[in-house]
Amino acid sequence: MSDVSTAAPTAPYLDPSLPVPERVADLVGRMTLPEKIGQMMQLNAQDGVRHVVEEKLAGSILHASPENVREAGELVEQSRLRIPMLVAEDCIHGHSFFRGATIFPTQLAMAATWDAGLLERVARATAVEVSATGIHWTFSPVLCITRDLRWGRVSETFGEDPFLIGELASAMVRGYQGDGLSDPTAILATAKHFAGYSETQGGRDASEADISRRKLRSWFLPPFERVAREGCRTFMLGYQSTDGVPITVNDWLLNEVLRGEWGYTGTLVTDWDNVGRMVWEQHVAADHTEAAERAVKAGNDMIMTTPQFFDGARKAVENGVLDERLLDAAVSRILTLKFELGLFEDPRHPDPARIAAVVGADEHQALNLEVARRSVVLLENDGVLPLAGGFEADASGRAQGDGTARTLAVVGPNAHDPHTMLGDWAGASGQVDWLPDGHPRDMTSTVLDGLRAHAPASWTVTYAPGAEILSVGPDPEGTHFPDGQPRPPVVLPAEPDEAMIAEAVEAARGADWVVAVVGDRIELVGEGRSTATLDLLGGQVALLDALEATGTPMVVVVVASKPLVLPPSAHRAAAILWAGNPGMQGGRAVAEVLLGIVEPTGRLPISFARHVGQQPTFYNQIPGQHGSRYADLTQSPAWVFGQGRGYTTVAYDDLRVLEPVVGTGETVRAEVTVTNTGSRPTIETVQVYVHDVVTSVTWARKELKTYRQVALAPGEQRRVAVEVPVSDCTIVDPEGRRVVEPGAFELLVGPSSRDEDLLVGPFAVV
Repeated sequence: MSDVSTAAPTAPYLDPSLPVPERVADLVGRMTLPEKIGQMMQLNAQDGVRHVVEEKLAGSILHASPENVREAGELVEQSRLRIPMLVAEDCIHGHSFFRGATIFPTQLAMAATWDAGLLERVARATAVEVSATGIHWTFSPVLCITRDLRWGRVSETFGEDPFLIGELASAMVRGYQGDGLSDPTAILATAKHFAGYSETQGGRDASEADISRRKLRSWFLPPFERVAREGCRTFMLGYQSTDGVPITVNDWLLNEVLRGEWGYTGTLVTDWDNVGRMVWEQHVAADHTEAAERAVKAGNDMIMTTPQFFDGARKAVENGVLDERLLDAAVSRILTLKFELGLFEDPRHPDPARIAAVVGADEHQALNLEVARRSVVLLENDGVLPLAGGFEADASGRAQGDGTARTLAVVGPNAHDPHTMLGDWAGASGQVDWLPDGHPRDMTSTVLDGLRAHAPASWTVTYAPGAEILSVGPDPEGTHFPDGQPRPPVVLPAEPDEAMIAEAVEAARGADWVVAVVGDRIELVGEGRSTATLDLLGGQVALLDALEATGTPMVVVVVASKPLVLPPSAHRAAAILWAGNPGMQGGRAVAEVLLGIVEPTGRLPISFARHVGQQPTFYNQIPGQHGSRYADLTQSPAWVFGQGRGYTTVAYDDLRVLEPVVGTGETVRAEVTVTNTGSRPTIETVQVYVHDVVTSVTWARKELKTYRQVALAPGEQRRVAVEVPVSDCTIVDPEGRRVVEPGAFELLVGPSSRDEDLLVGPFAVV
């Protein structure tokens, strides 16, 4: 029986000198059934925390305002066993919902840097800020693979390639978790959404993922396996079902693969009301008692935002259909995190002194600018960029110029929209209610801000929005979903406004160049906000068409959550940049790239479609179809994974595989000559792909296996060595086994995944 007596100060679980397993066992033995169930619950704190702590005995909260974080800590101190609260938040690309915090580019935009070390520094800076505010757990990074660009959560991913996802996710996990959970600046990382969540139907969020186990093992599971083996302490489960089984209760995925094959001992958390969804949405459980029973038996530990789990789990135990020992196992995993974080000795409540010192700190802002600069991708350039040939910056950061008076017209609905610079999961993106106006406006640089601040003093920068994108209206199906969550408003595309377009055209005609900043808005991004189209909405296409007709050289800057389909007028522009949602320093970064203060070095982590009918669009597709195009339109992407231009030029030559015959336990080693043939320094991303020429089952045409980033001065030539372990040259056979098949292979090296950009070096595996 459980010991319900008040814990003595000398209780073993309160003794920090004892091993963690011993402390966990002692505490679990003292807990009542309701206390155990409560520890497994993570509840929404936006409506207050008193009932969450006192009635539900919750072990964790999320979406807690700074005031509620403090109150929850005070209430826990008054509880019977004084078990500390795990405070969690979606700190996705910075401390998303804390006023004054540093908001970095979105995960997709950061992925364009292809720089794992840089992303580790981002996660470390985020953890330092987050930990000071009393939050212990971030639901990041996202390891989903983008396939269908219509999906609303593309901006949360690292793009389309499993290897790049694994590299960048691993780096962010290291940054979040620091030197170990005892580090007071460490926070728990979460690998999500396990697994296959992004394999949508029609791009619709959280739809059934029609995906085989072999396909999961081939591409979707490897990034998760990597971070599981490297020590990511928590995994979040996806919303979807696969082969008819909700991931929440998918025994094969959770127990055979994750806990069994991979030996994962970390903590599993459901996504928002996953257990409830089995009742009200997926209709695979008759009631919350059955749903709770199945969720616990499947190995779930923390049940996010399903208040009914409290009574459901209790009834399941009392009815004899759920063994309380399964609750003990889940609670033990949760308590292990709390002990290893040291929360029983230091609950890590908000620290005003640390908050003042680290939240939004200057060094974090400098890092943010570095990441934003590296994330900008130059897609096209006929020579118009850098503007007027490029300029060195003076001490104030403004381009010096040559003293010539110039006029630069900045137009477009995203030229001066701070919320679009930040993207989803940031301030005014709608997930929380205590930052209705978002982050402090003076912390975010828009493209217009950046150009006004950094263009030469002799230049005139004019501005006209030129178009609106959308308005919103109520969802005709009602204001709330069955679980009580509010339905997002319905997007109503704006009509082209002749007066706004005329104002922008007048500005363009009076300018030397026009910079048109277009894209999407936060209302088109996120959970439940997938889009049926990828076109520029509202008056944006009409605006670009009118600007092109002026004859003024036009630079199109796409500030958007994902790759969009651009109209012909944009493709005919003098230059095109993609900046994702580039964060608080994004406007400055874009301006510096346009002006030539900074060399563009970003490379696409994701492919751009030419039309929405191409979905899914990704480079490593499996060969096998009639023809290579649609009857009416091309299948060729507009820009492909790995692509990106600079203001200098880089040549690849003389690829040599050093040992053309290797064994399965050996390493493929090669060298390639890379030369900066232009006049500006750059960072070149040397990409290495592998093609298995003949396979026993169909397989991808090519797969990224490694890459190297090389700094090159003007005119500099480097002999770059690359290595690929033969053990990475695998396929997944029909039985789901990852194997290396002997035979002919090709090493493909170059600046992008396009066939015409790649040098080919044959080798054989024996």
